[in-house]
Amino acid sequence: MNITNFDLNLLRAFDALMIERNVSKAADRMSLSQPAMSNTLNRLRKLLDDPVLVRTSKGMQPTPKATKLEHPIRSALTAIEHSLAPIPEFDPLTDVRTFHIATTDYVQLLLLQPLVEHINAVAPGIKIEIHELSPDIPVNQLENGTYDFAIGRFNSLPSQLQGSPWHTDELVCVVCADSPDYGDNIELDQFLTCRQVWVSGGQHSGMVDQWLSEHDLKRNVTLTTPNFLMAPILISQSNYLLVTPKSIAHMYATKLPLKVLPLPMKLNTFDLHIVWHPYHSSTQAHDWLREQIKGLDIGHQRQRKSPFELSANIEPVLSEQ
Repeated sequence: MNITNFDLNLLRAFDALMIERNVSKAADRMSLSQPAMSNTLNRLRKLLDDPVLVRTSKGMQPTPKATKLEHPIRSALTAIEHSLAPIPEFDPLTDVRTFHIATTDYVQLLLLQPLVEHINAVAPGIKIEIHELSPDIPVNQLENGTYDFAIGRFNSLPSQLQGSPWHTDELVCVVCADSPDYGDNIELDQFLTCRQVWVSGGQHSGMVDQWLSEHDLKRNVTLTTPNFLMAPILISQSNYLLVTPKSIAHMYATKLPLKVLPLPMKLNTFDLHIVWHPYHSSTQAHDWLREQIKGLDIGHQRQRKSPFELSANIEPVLSEQ
């Protein structure tokens, strides 16, 4: 297709149709009449040589070709909007805005105390809203600006996103310090047979289970929980064992009767990454917060106050969205 023969205003109409999957709702979004939007859809069908939207038992659904075009066209429109919008000067001391970060409870335990302390000191008008990070990277939310950043352990990064290493950690075992069942080390046989708690974080398997599967072994997980909130407390009151990141293990061991043991197998360290969409990284505020997060002294948190003693003039807003 020769773009000189294409009315670029149709791209906005195409994007509205893809979002709404409904001609009337797309017309409202574009402030057009329903007949005008129907006419626009017909023009798109002719120029693209494709039905674009087809009626199904589930309502109007995009064709494979329209689905393939949806994200490139939306990205192009976002880039145009950003290039034309005025960019105000960003001053962290006076700016008032909310940043949205999608992450796990594990990262929250590492991040929130030093981040809140730092933001309170250098940017008192800035607010942080935390969103739960699903097992899948939230590409659409990062692209449309719902989330500014996602922080977590990602096996791979989609090509449309950018990322940077943020923190390196390793897995260890945690047991009750008063339990007579455990010494200063744990052998593989005992590891496989003891009762274990697994914090899934929404995943189906972790690094330990991958290693065990490769060696035709299986451990005795009798309790699975999606987060780290209760697991260490349960371990401190039982003979269960928990595999957890080393930084979290030492953090809880300062407040609970817990003992940290090395794994009976050799596993590599793992990296947590901060990821974002490049269309938002050009703003001064976005770039500023990213650098603040990357510059936090996460590796020395054990010398800071425990998260249970967190005290600051601003509080993060925890959201289930």
